[in-house]
Order: sequence, then structure tokens, then C-alpha cells
Amino acid sequence: MTNLTNTSSSPTHGRDLYWMRRAIDLSKLCPPSEGAYSVGAVIVGADGTELAHGYSRETDAHVHAEESALAKLLQGDERLAGATMYSTLEPCSQRRSRPHPCAQLILSAHLPRVVIAWREPSLFVADCVGVERLAEAGVTVVELAELAAEAMAVNSHLGNG
Repeated sequence: MTNLTNTSSSPTHGRDLYWMRRAIDLSKLCPPSEGAYSVGAVIVGADGTELAHGYSRETDAHVHAEESALAKLLQGDERLAGATMYSTLEPCSQRRSRPHPCAQLILSAHLPRVVIAWREPSLFVADCVGVERLAEAGVTVVELAELAAEAMAVNSHLGNG
């Protein structure tokens, strides 16, 4: 049994929509790239406050949104144990530009919950398995399919949004 869930009828659904829209707004800040997705990410604490945010190519040409957000927090920050990562795209499961993919960074940070808007298509990676890796490790993963089109639209320059 995986931890991939749909929260459309849960009390957290409205909060998830709010924070995912914040992540989508962040993705619009990404410098466009023909070789990478524009992604936004927000880390929200258990108390509902934003702990950190990031977007693709925020600090350099290779930084991913989740990586950028996590880098703004101290390693071992106790607030991460109850936090949720909102990412407009499924966290990567492999990378050429860094030693650790975003799914591994999330696992290393001990985040218990990740919310995404859409799964990574096979444009750059034949078979992204970020969601599966997170779920297999016990992370609750929620997909907000109703916001996928908004997250994809930011990537229309790649011809798939």
C-alpha cells in the first residue's frame, strides 16, 4: 500500500490548494529554460506558517525549487518533522547536475508530507519515480490534479503545457 492520497474531501484540501497556488506563483519567477521545468516549492510548518520557499534557477542555473527551499532552512530544523512540502512538479528522482535528486533531499530532511500538482512527464527523464520513492519511504504524497493545468501552463515554453 502506498501513501499516495487524494484529499479532495479532507479538511486540509483548502489549505493544500492555497499553498499550491503560492507555489505556482513562485514557478512564474523562474528564468525560462529549454532544458528544465519551471517549478515552485513552499515548505509549510505544522502551524500553517511558511517556513521557506524556492523556485527553479533561483540561485543558479541548476538549482531545483525543492532544493532551493530546503537550503534556506538549517539542517535538522525540528519544524521539518511536521511540515509539508508543496511542489508544482513531482520531485525529481535522478539528476545530472547535482549528486542528490530532490526526492532524496526531501527524505533526508524527514518531511512527512509532500503535495504536488502534476507528475513529471518523460520530456527530460524517461521514468521519474519521485512520488514512488517518497511513498515507499512512508511519506504521505498528495496529488492536486485540479491544479495540474495551472502548473503545466508555466511550462508551455517546453511544448507540453
